[in-house]
Amino acid sequence: MTTTIAPVPPLATRARPRRERRDWRGWTFVGPFLVVFALVFIAPVLYALYLSLFRNQLVGGNAFVGLENYLRVFGDAQFWEGFWHVSLFLVIQVPIMLGLALLAALAIDSARLHGSGFFRIVIFLPYAVPGVVAVLMWGFIYGGNFGLAGNINDAVGFELITPFARDWILASIGNIVTWEFVGYNMLIFYSALRTIPVDLYEAAEIDGAGQFRIITAIKIPSLRGAIVIATIFSIIGSFQLFNEPNILKPLAPNVITTFFTPNMYAYNLSFAGQQYNYSATVAIVMGVITAVIAYVVQLRGSRAETR
Repeated sequence: MTTTIAPVPPLATRARPRRERRDWRGWTFVGPFLVVFALVFIAPVLYALYLSLFRNQLVGGNAFVGLENYLRVFGDAQFWEGFWHVSLFLVIQVPIMLGLALLAALAIDSARLHGSGFFRIVIFLPYAVPGVVAVLMWGFIYGGNFGLAGNINDAVGFELITPFARDWILASIGNIVTWEFVGYNMLIFYSALRTIPVDLYEAAEIDGAGQFRIITAIKIPSLRGAIVIATIFSIIGSFQLFNEPNILKPLAPNVITTFFTPNMYAYNLSFAGQQYNYSATVAIVMGVITAVIAYVVQLRGSRAETR
């Protein structure tokens, strides 16, 4: 038995695969965002990097100094004093705020709190108040001569409450920030709790688990991703602390200095001291520090979640 082999067509006559045409329609949707992102984020960062490499001198004008501004930041006592303030604020205020938000979310999700919808709105409502209005309101409450704190001190006959004292100013600012953002973080946690399958609760109840065991074994582990996100947002917000101390400064001028936080320091260097180059350097250093710490928190949270 013989087999015949079909002749192979020459290369010139073989069918060539069609080249797929690139579809650019997706860029029409992404393009506007990329343009805005480049204009409001990438361009300012590049310009700040450019400014940080120069120094405006009386003789010679704007002169290139390389990394000299960065070396100056690391030896600047005022910068590190502001950095100490926001670091202490972060270590104390953020756990308290996130802890209160977690308790509120667990209470609302427990289905044992009557009027949970009402409490959810009430807790979230301070976040809807504009930040400037919230600080002005609390500044009036803290006032020793005209506010609630002053009225209480007059009633007891001595200074019982001193929100603007040097030892209490960070706690006073922390109280404002906590009041503003507990509802925001509560909503993050509550949204994550609503995604937990009901089957897990039913299985736990069949096994005889109580509410405390359900919280520690099911709810809190399921919230790990949301807790990491809220922590990262809170870290960024703490290092960017500016609005509250800057508005309260006229009420406590001897306590809140122009370098009370790194952002206030950069702002006053630029707009009051006309030191744009050094101000850009301070902003870049704080941006790098914030990004590194936020990345470490995210990395550790991701590793814990995959275990």
